[in-house]
Amino acid sequence: MLELAILGLLQEASMHGYELRKELTAKLGAIRAAISYGSLYPTLRRLQAAGWITEAAETPATAEEVPALTSRRGRVVYTITAEGKERFAQLIAQAGPETYDDTGFGVHFAFFARTDQATRLRILEGRRRKIEERREGLRDVLGRAAERLDAYTLELQRHGLEACEREVRWLEELIANERSGRAPTVPQPGTAGGRRDNDSPPPPGESRKERP
Repeated sequence: MLELAILGLLQEASMHGYELRKELTAKLGAIRAAISYGSLYPTLRRLQAAGWITEAAETPATAEEVPALTSRRGRVVYTITAEGKERFAQLIAQAGPETYDDTGFGVHFAFFARTDQATRLRILEGRRRKIEERREGLRDVLGRAAERLDAYTLELQRHGLEACEREVRWLEELIANERSGRAPTVPQPGTAGGRRDNDSPPPPGESRKERP
């Protein structure tokens, strides 16, 4: 998955390792992109050895871009090669079980704009099946063993079940959009991701009637 993410980002622009790490966080989120220098740079070396990326000119490193307890050195800029673009195309076309797992799905979904519709649909449907199985497992636990669980464990199970139910609804909406040829709706600034509507509670210091 890290290989796919790196090749995908380098298709957008050449970057050095620090920039790649920041872009991985922005693209995938802080949890999926909690990538250490210890895992990032060996992957870069492996991609370079395979001929999928190459080194460009070095540029001076700034103080904030140097990991703690390491020497300050020039930044090596990485560029994707023609073979690397072919490799990315191969990876982005995959739709096997590894693309349904949490990390695999997150990385592939981040590059859905460059994935063909049939592959997107297979991945979404596979992910939905996986989350439905997870949901049914949690329901089974709550149905059979709820009385034996302490309050905190029970609440954790309920939280997981609610998360699964929300994700299934989200996936069903995405699948319906894919089948009809529509892209996901981009929320406007202020709603639960975008514009505030008149039914939402006003912020502190503002009454509902004062809102336009």
